[in-house]
Amino acid sequence: MLLRRGGKKGEGDMSYQLIMPKQIFYGEGALEQAAPVIAGCGSKALIVTDPVMVKLKNVEAVQEMLAGAGVEYAVFAGVTGEPTDRMVEAGKTVWDQEKCDFLIAVGGGSPIDTMKAIGVVAVKGGSINDWYGKEITGTLPPMAAIPTTSGTGSEATQFTIITNTEADIKMLLKGRNLMPDMAVDDPRFTRTTPPAITAATGLDALCHAAEAYTSRKAQPMTDTLAVSAVKRIFKYLPVCYAAAEANGCEAAISAEEARMQMSLAALEAGIAFNNASVTVIHGMSRPIGALFHVPHGISNAMLLCTCFAYVYREAADRFADLGRAMGAAGGEDTDLEAAEKFIRACRELCEFCRIPTPEEYGIDREEFLEKIPKMTRDALASGSPANTRKLLSEEDIATIYRSLLN
Repeated sequence: MLLRRGGKKGEGDMSYQLIMPKQIFYGEGALEQAAPVIAGCGSKALIVTDPVMVKLKNVEAVQEMLAGAGVEYAVFAGVTGEPTDRMVEAGKTVWDQEKCDFLIAVGGGSPIDTMKAIGVVAVKGGSINDWYGKEITGTLPPMAAIPTTSGTGSEATQFTIITNTEADIKMLLKGRNLMPDMAVDDPRFTRTTPPAITAATGLDALCHAAEAYTSRKAQPMTDTLAVSAVKRIFKYLPVCYAAAEANGCEAAISAEEARMQMSLAALEAGIAFNNASVTVIHGMSRPIGALFHVPHGISNAMLLCTCFAYVYREAADRFADLGRAMGAAGGEDTDLEAAEKFIRACRELCEFCRIPTPEEYGIDREEFLEKIPKMTRDALASGSPANTRKLLSEEDIATIYRSLLN
């Protein structure tokens, strides 16, 4: 079900479609509920994950579930950072050697994106780099995504982001078949998420939701999900972050409840941006990540307030809606005032979560300035900035990049 727009006689004549996983399991006990469905996907699973998930025994929980169902499995724990073409190739080698027939990802966005790409090359052959700029079509192996962070939303999207290591480009790859067959959002897997990753993934989800709501491709269903996600994130991300910093202490409400709410918010935001798309933040974030090896959520958060402050006037009513929905603004505020209060609230949340500037992260100022022309070209080539309601030129993008250093 790809997002389509119908004949354009008037707003009432618009029609839409929504892409989602075939099945979604969420809340406490979601893994147990999903077990029979996952077990029915095939005879041998390749679990795609990272070494930390193995160490924390999150992978063990999935192994036990498969063993209890009589399903064989192999583990590829070679996702050691944001996914690259080399990781995909290594995972494909394990897939072939172990003769697997379906995929399970356990981890954050990196294992889930890697799983999707392995699924592509498992069927299509060749390199994942061959698909840059092309629509990925055809049938892929069954895929189940089990996120362990509340933010990326990759379990509910038709996208995967893989770094081409030769070209130094983060490739945004797209295809309806990249949508996992099932998403299992069980908040138990987020209990061990450290503060920095809690912040980065939570703010990534905020970007997904706010960009989806202010995108040119927004539609009524994505609006509903995006606003709901924004409200949850502002209420529950600070609780999750504080609890993570305090190693599990509870704030005004239980951290357990906050984790469940953030897991749901990330899912809502993922569905929203999968159908309404992202805008300028994500377009500009990918080049920073590719060239300076900044984690995706952190680079998004670095850009969040600067980008929105640059573009909000052309979508003041939309940003105002978000400001009023999450409680930063009221009915007495004009749209511009409410929009500005929303951006101010975003800035305060980023400060609370200790998001660094590029220089605080360790990026050399002169090198950053030198790379702005390439980053600008790559950002525009991604297509995401074109979804922003303000028309953005190369000079606009370059100006925003320079503003990050002020």
